[in-house]
Amino acid sequence: MKIIDRLNEDRINISFEVFPPKTDAGFANVQRATDEIAKLDPSYISVTYGAGGGTSKNTAKIASHIKDDLHVLSLAHLTCASSTKEEVREVIRNLKELGIENILALRGDIPEGMKFPDGDRFHYAYELVEEIRKQGDFCIGAACYPEGHVENEHKEDDIRFLKQKVDCGVDFLTTQMFFDNDIHYNFLYRIREAGITVPVLPGIMPITSAAQMKRSQEISGTVFPRRFLALLDRFGSSPEAMMQAGIAYATDQIIDLLANGVKNIHIYSMNKPEVATKIMSNISEIIKC
Repeated sequence: MKIIDRLNEDRINISFEVFPPKTDAGFANVQRATDEIAKLDPSYISVTYGAGGGTSKNTAKIASHIKDDLHVLSLAHLTCASSTKEEVREVIRNLKELGIENILALRGDIPEGMKFPDGDRFHYAYELVEEIRKQGDFCIGAACYPEGHVENEHKEDDIRFLKQKVDCGVDFLTTQMFFDNDIHYNFLYRIREAGITVPVLPGIMPITSAAQMKRSQEISGTVFPRRFLALLDRFGSSPEAMMQAGIAYATDQIIDLLANGVKNIHIYSMNKPEVATKIMSNISEIIKC
């Protein structure tokens, strides 16, 4: 089944994300975490590609396990900056052979020290979207940035490039993490005005430690509102308290989104089934409304 068909159903869809192990030795732990998250009956589980594409083989393996063994829709991430065009095509062929119908197309981070753009690589995500579309009947997702992409100086340019990407064959979008829902609502207004009509899933990241917050800010450049910073200041020194506060904050964001008519939400639970479980418990009755 394609994710876009699920998103178009008249229901609330909550999805989660896991990431492959950095080494094969960690595969069993990731699989156990994935199995626990699957018990929550998510609409789908996405599997990241790994920095530099280094864990790409495990992406397909985990996505296949989710689909075939856990009977949950899976979404395989695919980045192109770190791989040659032929390497990317080989990954797409492999996903097709495994019966994986859903791909999240990303440019990905440029590996440190690499000369980019390189003539033998896709330079932009829209080129990857075009290639995936050529290779088969996939459902294609892509990323979007409510606070603007860090490489674009003007938000108008960011939306113009997003429209180009969507027009190349994107079925749905997932936002980068954000911590102020007003940013998301404003972003939706601006992209709809620009003619981008595909479903947009807000990406919610439960921040459960001070170290996680620092990493998130370094990666995304997102702005943390004063309300969230107060939580960190008060509870950051206590792992148990910060865990609880971070889950409560993410839950509050999700409830607000649902109350304002958002039906599809993606949670960056990563490999933390305990976080995913607590959030789903917090909204168990709400998602039935």
